Amino acid sequence: MRKCPASLAFGFAVLLSGSSAAWAQLSSFAVLGGSTVTNTATPTTVNGNLGVSPGSAVTGFPPGVVTGGTIHAADTVAAQAQTDLTTTYDNLAGTSCGLDLSGQDLGGKTLTPGVYCFSTSAQLTGTLTLDAQGNPNALFVFQIGSTLTTASAASVLLINGGSNCGVFWQVGSSATLGTGTALLGSIVALTSITLNTGASVSGRVLARNGAVTLDDSHVAVCSGGFGGGGGPIFPAFNVAIPTLSEGAMIVLTVLLLLSAVAALRRRAA
Repeated sequence: MRKCPASLAFGFAVLLSGSSAAWAQLSSFAVLGGSTVTNTATPTTVNGNLGVSPGSAVTGFPPGVVTGGTIHAADTVAAQAQTDLTTTYDNLAGTSCGLDLSGQDLGGKTLTPGVYCFSTSAQLTGTLTLDAQGNPNALFVFQIGSTLTTASAASVLLINGGSNCGVFWQVGSSATLGTGTALLGSIVALTSITLNTGASVSGRVLARNGAVTLDDSHVAVCSGGFGGGGGPIFPAFNVAIPTLSEGAMIVLTVLLLLSAVAALRRRAA
């Protein structure tokens, strides 16, 4: 029993030092591919980090432009982001389904916060409206067994509060956004993601194993609160987790261990 204070102190220090940097790292990526990231037209812009791992090919930048971030090709930052992406994908896929929409087109629907699932493919034609009902932490999760496909000029509209950061599209294989589509939220795909001419995403475009293909696209990493506040379901997107410098982490760890030692001495006395 006397070991508990020290164990707790050490565990708390490890939790802070081992998770905070990684969570914040993935949240900074607007685009992340597994094999390649390719831009096929000049006007493409990415606002946030762009990365690829374990592949190393990033083509079309320039003339594509990355602002508010940098390109990480097969480096340790991209590798860590992919590790955290795997965790996030698994957590999304493992969340209990609230309403099965299999066989239904998302276009024309108005949905409230929840977890929506499709046994195979999902289609969006027209406009999908997400009603956050005044909740800044509203969470919308779409679990898609195989593919996500949007028609030309499809769009997602978020009303009554909420944040684009609280919208997640977990795709079991690949996602293809039609010409001029305007999507909100983070696409988290097992394989590949293709944005056809003029498609845009306000959120993230994250592919675990395959390629990300952009064409006159605009991807801007979302900002603001997160649905559900991150937490155990989507820890890799919990930007509220504090990040400390390496020196600060060492000081914090030493203080916690000294506190635990002092507690043990008081008990022994």
